[in-house]
Amino acid sequence: MSIEITKVTARIGAQVSGVDISAPLAPEEVAAIREALNVHKALVFDAGPLDDAGQQAFARHFGDLTTAHPTVGAVDDAPNVLPVDSERGRANHWHTDVTFVLNPPQASTLRSITVPPYGGETLIANAAAAYRDLPEPLRRLADTLWAEHTNDYDYAVPDEDVDEDRAAQRAQFTSIKYRTAHPVVRVHPLTGERGLFIGGFAQRIAGLSVGESRKVLDLLQAYVTRPENVLRHRWSENQLVLFDNRITQHYAIDNYDGRPRRLHRVTVAGDVPVGIEGKESYSIEGDASHYTPVAAAA
Repeated sequence: MSIEITKVTARIGAQVSGVDISAPLAPEEVAAIREALNVHKALVFDAGPLDDAGQQAFARHFGDLTTAHPTVGAVDDAPNVLPVDSERGRANHWHTDVTFVLNPPQASTLRSITVPPYGGETLIANAAAAYRDLPEPLRRLADTLWAEHTNDYDYAVPDEDVDEDRAAQRAQFTSIKYRTAHPVVRVHPLTGERGLFIGGFAQRIAGLSVGESRKVLDLLQAYVTRPENVLRHRWSENQLVLFDNRITQHYAIDNYDGRPRRLHRVTVAGDVPVGIEGKESYSIEGDASHYTPVAAAA
């Protein structure tokens, strides 16, 4: 193999070269990429001539695919591809993809389609490093907590800024309501690392009021988004980023003056999260079987 892995920052991110991701990968190439993902959490590739079919084929090396989203429409004729388009809304909030369902995706791929002339970076944070940064008393507390994740709230737009189009987008996003309880500290099934599994869809800590929950979640979230734990990826044309959705969060920066920005997302089906005591997440409301199969933990 000629795969080369070059670290981008000390705690998260690596550039991968020496592999053509538009072609079928050999098993040893898949294993090397998986190992790099376990270590670096987010990997950047030259996508070359990759199209939607090629992006799906690349993602399938790591498991079965989800459909595009539980409630949001896919790219035409590509039910596994979600258009991440600035004209359809902007995910400028910290989140892990689709944590409001029982088994969120294990991995996400983002491919650049239209890149603004400036801005539009994606931030990706290492939730395992955040957990390691916690002072011991906070770590002991986090180990005991469970959080309810839901899509049934406005996670991005203040009410006074909601116009007719945004109201329609919000209605579509919450057209099926989901609530799921996840451990605040998730054990990664491949590495055994502990990571803070929270982000924007985590709205309430079990046993606490909404106000108390917000204070605790904000305190823990501050460790996730410490600059030392964050990769700031500036998009170029024909790039693909693969990140481990089980142990990262991400944020799309809205700093490009409304210029066109479009990525395509394909996600790999994940396992049911498990906390440090071995207890699995559980669904409270909403059936996501049309969206994702449940993957084996390994």
